[in-house]
Amino acid sequence: MSEQDREREEFLRVARSARDAAAGLAPLPRAAKDAALHAIADALVAAAPEIVKANAGDVERARADGTSEYMIDRLSLSDARIAAIADAVRAVAALPDPVGETVRGNVLPNGLDLRQIRVPLGVVGIIYEGRPNVTVDAAALCLKSGNVAMLRGSSSAHDSNTVLVRVMQDALRGTAVPAGAVQLVPGTSRESVKHLMRARGLVDVLIPRGGASLINAVVEGATVPVIETGVGNCAVYVDAEADVDMAVDILMNAKTQRPSVCNAAETFLVHADIADEFLPRALDALREAGVTVHGDERVRSYSDAVVEATDDDWYAEYLSLDIAARVVDTLEDAVAHIRAYGSGHTEAIVTRSQPAAKRFVALVDSAAVMVNASTRFTDGEEFGFGAEIGISTQKLHARGPMGLPELTSTKYVVTGEGHTRG
Repeated sequence: MSEQDREREEFLRVARSARDAAAGLAPLPRAAKDAALHAIADALVAAAPEIVKANAGDVERARADGTSEYMIDRLSLSDARIAAIADAVRAVAALPDPVGETVRGNVLPNGLDLRQIRVPLGVVGIIYEGRPNVTVDAAALCLKSGNVAMLRGSSSAHDSNTVLVRVMQDALRGTAVPAGAVQLVPGTSRESVKHLMRARGLVDVLIPRGGASLINAVVEGATVPVIETGVGNCAVYVDAEADVDMAVDILMNAKTQRPSVCNAAETFLVHADIADEFLPRALDALREAGVTVHGDERVRSYSDAVVEATDDDWYAEYLSLDIAARVVDTLEDAVAHIRAYGSGHTEAIVTRSQPAAKRFVALVDSAAVMVNASTRFTDGEEFGFGAEIGISTQKLHARGPMGLPELTSTKYVVTGEGHTRG
């Protein structure tokens, strides 16, 4: 048997184990799942020295490969970070359990009692980049919503993820939750990712978490249904009737508060009627914060520090201290730009005009639209969901920040008293 065949056989063994675990996990009550989550949290803290040691090997290899310090920081674990991860697991345990919730229900004219209730999705495959904290976060959210997590992190975090999953599985063995409820996809090759992406019938849904290239690769190569998450080319539109002080504050927060995340602003659009008042102040503030502005000809006329924007800039998810800028003549022009170049994540309008705000909200087709607020608020915790598995930019099943309810499907329960259909 070839190495590739052995890897596939091992994947199928793990996937079937996950399928079996899903059947045992789905009917468990909240108390059993919460107890398992607390056991995981305690086990992570107890195993912190072992986890940190494994992580140090991943970090050393990443540095040797020339990985940027920003990515090294995302990869790195410490006792303090593990304690924070454990606290996040406990926070998930405190959230309401969506499983069994009645979405709608009524008694039909024929006397049948009809209820639509939330049920787990089943086996959820999660493909993500070099952030070992996601290994635990995703497992906890899946477990709480009654789902099995099939985890495929990047090869750069393989040692860290291996230990994290083993610690979680060992913790589950002392609970009512099957140890197979948390699974690490075996192997580090690209073939192992393909096995997960094509495991239709064993895996119910895939959630990719990462940059555009990762998400596109999963969407284009998977036979398992995919929930697209994460890519954020978010825009802030400064309307003709904006409060300039507010507009500058919102733009600076949206761009600079944390530029490396998907809900950071990557573009701002300015109505021509307010450009003379807004742009000098905004460009000075961005320059002082170290932001490079890639602007059209009209924006460049306000500052020599603005570099020429190319067509690629309008599409860019920079995830850095860069932003694209354009002057538009109408609100409709701003919407047309967003529809042409945006990713459907989050857009914001700054305006004192209620009609303008209502029209922008009606015309913009994104998962979240902010009125006089920063794009940075598109977040499960900020929305009061307690936690999120990602931010969906698609329209089927889930859209926007995905909390626990979005990790469920539904089924209909119909109760009668000997009813038969004539």
